[in-house]
Amino acid sequence: MSTPVSPEPWQEGGFGLYIHWPFCQSKCPYCDFNSHVAERIDQTRWRDAYISEIRRAGAETSGRVLGTVFFGGGTPSLMQPDVVASVLEAIFDTWTPANDIEITLEANPGSVEAARFRGFREAGVNRVSLGVQALNDPDLRALGRLHSVAEARAALDIARATFERVSFDLIYARQNQTLSGWQAELTEALSMAADHLSLYQLTIEPGTAFGARHDRGLLRGLPDDDVAADMYFATQDICDAAGLSAYETSNHARPGAESRHNLIYWRGGDYIGIGPGAHGRMTFSGTRYATDTPLAPGAWLDRVARTGSGEANRDVVPPNEQALEYAMMGLRLSEGIDRDRYRRIAGQDISDTALARLAELDLIETSDATLRVTRKGRPLLNAILRELLA
Repeated sequence: MSTPVSPEPWQEGGFGLYIHWPFCQSKCPYCDFNSHVAERIDQTRWRDAYISEIRRAGAETSGRVLGTVFFGGGTPSLMQPDVVASVLEAIFDTWTPANDIEITLEANPGSVEAARFRGFREAGVNRVSLGVQALNDPDLRALGRLHSVAEARAALDIARATFERVSFDLIYARQNQTLSGWQAELTEALSMAADHLSLYQLTIEPGTAFGARHDRGLLRGLPDDDVAADMYFATQDICDAAGLSAYETSNHARPGAESRHNLIYWRGGDYIGIGPGAHGRMTFSGTRYATDTPLAPGAWLDRVARTGSGEANRDVVPPNEQALEYAMMGLRLSEGIDRDRYRRIAGQDISDTALARLAELDLIETSDATLRVTRKGRPLLNAILRELLA
């Protein structure tokens, strides 16, 4: 009798494509993403490089149905709509798209980007994610954002009238922000009729302008840990009451409006990463690979032109690292992880002792099929992972 063949990650977690546009009008002081400011951008050269990479990746993944495309950055709304259209045309020529394929583009809510929304929709984009970040002008200026609240509202109105699905981001635990101030701001945000909100606590990252100011003692007025925790729990209460419960640690959506592309990451699916600094996870014949690309935009372009591939590295991900990654990503989700899948990847189960101890503390819930972190446990996810995976 033949041994059953285990499904591959792209069959269990989905298959998507991430395209990184590395340029912004300015660098936000809190941002540690691979983004750059450039006076002149040869968009035709970028279009051709993306299409070349799409064709290369497509040759390796023939027969897969593509579930999602995500234009991230940087600020992809600074791309010309005809470039987005050409890239999507190449994608549809390369893979069979899912009937309900999700095509997301990240956008800043400035007037320049909003003026392009109709062109992006005609190109095939059906979901937009707006980087609003705050709903008062002084805080927007403190965050280094170039748009105003009025521009954000106008862009959101245009987005809702243009795209099938709309999300926007907010940052909380900002300088001098109070719990009551955040509660009022989040309530206002929920009245703005998006079907998805990404709500992130401000983190001070090394190598950013905020990081340098913090190291010098110049980033004053940050809420302490207790206030930040209160803001987190208030976020859950307010969003639950509005029907946008957290399906992931920082992401809230109406049922059915979850980001299907990001779910591929969290569910341990396969995704191709194209563009400078883009990462990927790809599985071929049972072997999983991690891919990465040069960070510098010029270096990535040159590599594509010179070698026909933008990848800098393709490394085998051993089973123990796959299991760790699956648990770390999957336990961010309210649905949790599939225990049988974890066992297949790791070759063993999680310690019964650790499961029992954490369940007794009401930090996790388990069944024969699933393991999930409770609402109480979510703020303690890192500690829970250390306990489970020791």
